[in-house]
Amino acid sequence: MSLIMSKNPIAAEELVNLKTPAGTDTHMPIPHATLVSYTRKALDRAGYTITEEEHGLSQGDQRYFGGFAITGKGIESDERNLVLGLRNAHNKTLASAICVGNQMIVCDNLCFSSDIKLSRKHTPSILDDLPRVISTAIARASHHFVDMGNRITSYKETEITRGQAADLLVDLVDANACPRRKWYDIVKEFEAPRHAEFKGNTLWNLYNSCTEHLKGSLDALPSRTMQMQTIFDRVAGHSPNLTVDNETGLVLPA
Repeated sequence: MSLIMSKNPIAAEELVNLKTPAGTDTHMPIPHATLVSYTRKALDRAGYTITEEEHGLSQGDQRYFGGFAITGKGIESDERNLVLGLRNAHNKTLASAICVGNQMIVCDNLCFSSDIKLSRKHTPSILDDLPRVISTAIARASHHFVDMGNRITSYKETEITRGQAADLLVDLVDANACPRRKWYDIVKEFEAPRHAEFKGNTLWNLYNSCTEHLKGSLDALPSRTMQMQTIFDRVAGHSPNLTVDNETGLVLPA
């Protein structure tokens, strides 16, 4: 199973050797290794077990992406794994975040249902706040898993025509959830899927046709798959049950 498909993979233990830029009064970069360490500790405290992990860099060592497949109480499934995606940047090009998602076992297709920014700004106090924010996000991981299960059920029960599939793909392109150059490949995938599990004219099968051709870095995948879910949820009548955590301000499953 491949989690992040990085072109520049790196072992977790090697992250500590990377230099972190010096902070300023308005920006305090988070060491990549620190983000990984805090996440490991939060997963352990929450009773989750890491079954697989991958780490990668881009733009030299300025941007980090990581993926953890985890298991534990409330997230057992023969069909999918719960995945935590991490991202971090030293060059202010993206916000540090935890992305909570699912990966289908049969095909490695990965989608995210939550993109939780750990801090809007890398202020000097960020390292003090980081463990609490990460722990809060991870504490609701099983709720994400349950909500995604409900979403999958609603997608499987929603039949669509070829014309409706084409209209939805236009909506995805217009919403920047899918590159226009992928349109033809997704249509062919929907009509003749490479995995027998995704045959049939349902919203779920179109969803997997899309994720099959959106595989790649965690750079764009969270925003694309979440935008796709927003569009598909309207068709399937699925309403995620979300709440705002008063202490951290995070939007989380209820």
